[in-house]
Amino acid sequence: MSNKPSAGGSSQMTRRPPRGVKAGKGKYLFKMVGLNSVEAGPDYSTAYGSVVEGERFMMGLLRMPKGTGAAAHNHPNEQWVYIIEGTLAFEVDGKKGVATPGSLLYFPPNAVHATQASADRDVVFLTGKDLSHGLWGNRIGKKPAAPAPKAKKRVRAR
Repeated sequence: MSNKPSAGGSSQMTRRPPRGVKAGKGKYLFKMVGLNSVEAGPDYSTAYGSVVEGERFMMGLLRMPKGTGAAAHNHPNEQWVYIIEGTLAFEVDGKKGVATPGSLLYFPPNAVHATQASADRDVVFLTGKDLSHGLWGNRIGKKPAAPAPKAKKRVRAR
């Protein structure tokens, strides 16, 4: 299995979001830094990392390279983002802020939101979503996201 994100190329409409490693049936402990890396939203975001899925919820340890971000998007499932390292500017339904290590962000279902990693360092974050819609959201507008840089082999918190 490759540690690089799944290949891009076609539009999100013709591709299906990647599945995370499936939990349960004897699988209860996961070393996140050793799992395959997937793209978190290739049509609007540069974030990538490891994802594990349970029966109703998914967790991911993701990295957003410095100076990159996620263009405005939404999804029917709610999302939580806990910042481990780096600084993440965000906008949710028109409200702006900055999240630093130890901050917990909440994106309600269908809320339009966007993020931007600071220019000085990558942002590493733990994220959780319910499985009602999958990993990827829907980009708002036509402005493309910045191209994702080559993925590192593993997502590591320092």
